[in-house]
Amino acid sequence: MANYKKVSVPDAPRTELHDLLGLTGAEVSVNSMPAGAGVPFVHSHKQNEEIYIILEGKGTMTLDGEDVALAANDVLRVAPPVKRQLKAAADSGIKYVCIQVKENSLEQYTGADGVM
Repeated sequence: MANYKKVSVPDAPRTELHDLLGLTGAEVSVNSMPAGAGVPFVHSHKQNEEIYIILEGKGTMTLDGEDVALAANDVLRVAPPVKRQLKAAADSGIKYVCIQVKENSLEQYTGADGVM
């Protein structure tokens, strides 16, 4: 059927799903870093908020200079202008999903957008 697409995510440091799934409203990536590793740059965004869903392990997200501890099952939303950098803990790798969407673009969700 042309109205859906399923993929299997490889065991890789980063897999971006935009092209693999033909996403049109969000960027989603599945990421993993070994213990002690980190994103090698600080960044922010012009329009997109990011949602980080921690699947396994633990680490620290530095947000505008403040360190925020993260562990499995934590979910973190970061506004576009916030300067951010993620690092796995020294004694634990980290696996997470990052979702990027345009801030304030959600008009409907769940029940309001569903059609019965």
